[in-house]
Parts: sequence; C-alpha cells; structure tokens
Amino acid sequence: MSSRRSRQSSSGARISDDQIIQLISKLQQLLPGTRIQRSNKASASKVLQETCTYVRSLHREVDDLSDRLSQLLSTIDADSPEASIIRSLIM
Repeated sequence: MSSRRSRQSSSGARISDDQIIQLISKLQQLLPGTRIQRSNKASASKVLQETCTYVRSLHREVDDLSDRLSQLLSTIDADSPEASIIRSLIM
C-alpha cells in the first residue's frame, strides 16, 4: 500500500494528496490576481477562502447587472428596436 494518503470522494473514488494539491493549484490559477503569485504557494485553506470570496463577488455582480437590466427593460417599449436588441443579447 502506498504511503500517500488518499481521501474518499462523494462519488466513492479515492483522491490522493497529490491530486488535491494539483486541483488547488489549478483553482488558484483561475482566481484573478493570483496568477502573478503563482510561484508563491498559498495554503489550500487560503485558496478556498479566496475562491469563496470571488464567487460571492461574482454573484453580487450578476445580481446588480440583473437589476440594471430589469430597470432598463421597464423603461423601454417592448416592441422597440432597442428591446429587440437586448432580447437578442440575452438569449
């Protein structure tokens, strides 16, 4: 048996420590601002915290844009060319 620890995932497959490290590294590369710090290894905990913060900020941004779009759509005629352009962009 290997000396490397492994963990049971929800699908039943084993995930080794090396795989977790690789996944955390890939996740870190997806976060804005962390690409510069690629050589600086961050802890898994810090990467996951930053990921959660980033996802929350994206969620707030989506909510804000949805509100702005709703306001815009409520101010224009549904049959106008502008409304048609907006519908084509969001569908």
